[in-house]
Amino acid sequence: MYGADTIRAVVDATLQTKPKGMTHWSCRTMAASQQVGKSTIHTIWQSHNLQPHRVKRFKLSRDAKLLEKLTDVVGLYLNPPDKALVLCVDEKSHIQALDRPQPGLPLKKGRCGTMPHDDKRNGTTTLCAALDVLQGRVVGECSARHRHQEFLKFLRHVDHEFPGAIALHLVLDNYGTHKHPRVRGWLTRHPRFVPHFVPTRSSWLNLVERWLNELTNKRIRRGSFGSVEELQAAIQDFLTTWNENPKPFGWTATVEAIVAKRSRCRQTLEKIRPGSTRPRVRKTPK
Repeated sequence: MYGADTIRAVVDATLQTKPKGMTHWSCRTMAASQQVGKSTIHTIWQSHNLQPHRVKRFKLSRDAKLLEKLTDVVGLYLNPPDKALVLCVDEKSHIQALDRPQPGLPLKKGRCGTMPHDDKRNGTTTLCAALDVLQGRVVGECSARHRHQEFLKFLRHVDHEFPGAIALHLVLDNYGTHKHPRVRGWLTRHPRFVPHFVPTRSSWLNLVERWLNELTNKRIRRGSFGSVEELQAAIQDFLTTWNENPKPFGWTATVEAIVAKRSRCRQTLEKIRPGSTRPRVRKTPK
């Protein structure tokens, strides 16, 4: 058995220290440090909801116009404009056509499916995708490269897929392709396309990222592709299947909730590293 002093010592060591030469504690390293059994460490960590082996990732935007852009994009999700469509647009670049040297074993009782650790790379493709926020329908097109020329081609494809004079509000990230002079010129000549840019380092605000994650997890990651053409055909097959029964992704977070969470994050980071959350100011060359 272990007492309150042992519990306190384990919890304090977990929260305030690191093992020598390592980034985090494990049950065995902590057990050796505290001279108790590893099952004891596991029980204490479980009772205090401590998981040193896990880490969650985050992005903190330092965009000077964060509140303005955040309000704009979230407003499109929560209060979409009348007689208009909201399309979340982005590219998934450098999707690798990976071929497995041996076939994996199928799933069976008592054993998960398997796949070889190594692979052969047969080239890459880039997917441009536009998600209709209201209906969940996705329009996609694969291309060999990731330039403004390909993006302009995709915009023309979107123009064809959503005919008529209805306004199309595009949610975009800040990648240079989306702000290229020729792209801006095309948008000016097609006023029904209205771009809305998310804040920098805020790709999670673009709902099409959620669909791209579905594509990766359910079709690409476990796939085996002997060529780029096979990869593109698999992507198109997934796209077609999705659009047979599209499901929109709901958005519930308000601007106020996001800003409050960001403020808590900034306060915590400022305690750890003062000045790390200040907006970057670009110096104008003389």
